[in-house]
Amino acid sequence: MQHTGAENHPALGYPLVGVIELRYESGTLVATGEKPPEPFVWDSRTRQWRAPADAYRETVLSLRESGAPHRDLAGNFEKLRLESRVSIEMRPYQSQALAAWWKAGLRGVVVLPTGAGKTTVAVRAMERTARSTLVVVPTLALMKQWYSVLQDAFGGSIEIGLLGGGYHEITPITVTTYDSAYIHAERYGDRFALVVYDEVHHLPAEKYAIIPKMLVAPYALGLTATPERPDGGHELLPELVGGVVYRRSAEDLAGSYLAPYELVRIPVELTAKERFEYAQADAVYRDFLRKHQLSVRSPEDWQRFILVASTSHSGGREALLAARRRREIQSSAVRKVTTLESLLKKHWDDRSIVFTKSVEEVYALSRRFLIPGITYETPAKERKEILDRFREGRYRAIIASDVLNEGVDVPDANVAMILAGSASVREYVQRLGRILRPRDGKRAVLYELVTSATGEEFTSRRRREAFA
Repeated sequence: MQHTGAENHPALGYPLVGVIELRYESGTLVATGEKPPEPFVWDSRTRQWRAPADAYRETVLSLRESGAPHRDLAGNFEKLRLESRVSIEMRPYQSQALAAWWKAGLRGVVVLPTGAGKTTVAVRAMERTARSTLVVVPTLALMKQWYSVLQDAFGGSIEIGLLGGGYHEITPITVTTYDSAYIHAERYGDRFALVVYDEVHHLPAEKYAIIPKMLVAPYALGLTATPERPDGGHELLPELVGGVVYRRSAEDLAGSYLAPYELVRIPVELTAKERFEYAQADAVYRDFLRKHQLSVRSPEDWQRFILVASTSHSGGREALLAARRRREIQSSAVRKVTTLESLLKKHWDDRSIVFTKSVEEVYALSRRFLIPGITYETPAKERKEILDRFREGRYRAIIASDVLNEGVDVPDANVAMILAGSASVREYVQRLGRILRPRDGKRAVLYELVTSATGEEFTSRRRREAFA
């Protein structure tokens, strides 16, 4: 049976007879009146047709093409007059990226290396779209950076809002975090026509993938240096935000728009004592893997190993301790630390970032070399002070774990040293990106210290795949 709502009267707030009326309701799109096109389904509880909010674009285009009478009350976004106050000269590849996104129907992902100016592409996209825009970022640090950029660009003509980190200011241009967008999307999902997803590789996560479903936004722009995810989640991006419409690598732009760079892999031999201890731990670890038919080649495999080992009554605890000991020997090998010392002396006049994996390693190296360290435990004010002093040159080197992979701008950094890390290509590209900001006469170098005849060799090969 087709539900038309013929008994309703517009004076009472009901839709006109024979007219499909679209409204937004708590993260969904509601249609009353005539039966709307797919993917709407009949909601018998409220006696309305209902669909996910992201069906808005498809539905409006379908209704326009068919000529079906309709009233669009779902999109409450505004048309804006946007013109950046900052003079921005678009580089050729940035103009190409914007043109590709526009040609793809104002939906899609732009892949550019760190330091290549993805934010500039977004600002230009906002200008050309001239509609209410929501910018979604992974961290509070990035939220503040985007606020500053947009305030400089458009602050003279429009207020820039913030949602997250203690702020709850919704304006036609609002910056928020993925976590806050997840919480508030169903409340404000009708307010924005364009959504910019910075570091869009976060979006396919099970929690965050719900965000686009609750937004009517017909336009979406994803920005990232590395869209691929180990769990294969990047395959969801075409559905969530659009496919990759433009892509350039650091290698493509180095020397012209990014600092020229060199990748140096330094093999480090274990001492005789370390080799013996590593062999013992490795035997216990691999024996457990064989018994339980496990293979550890990805972060998901590693989590499965931890789950099986932590619930096993036969050798699980020993396997976990052995795995931890293997990592300790690999990352803190005596010759690796002495090699790091030599590199720090060699590059004392440069601006260097040392990357390692664990918090404990950051603190140990910080104490040994009297170099400031940054971890997720570092208070916000202390972190800002360290990075400011590093940018100013008062600190020549800093040591960090994963916290500097994203959302940090240190343009004068030109040397990176990786002591330990994951097999993630994204992490490798992000760490390289920290030192590629262009500057006259600058040449960047990334050192990768890899303990020979250990699992680090496999990890190193995996994360360097993007540069093969």
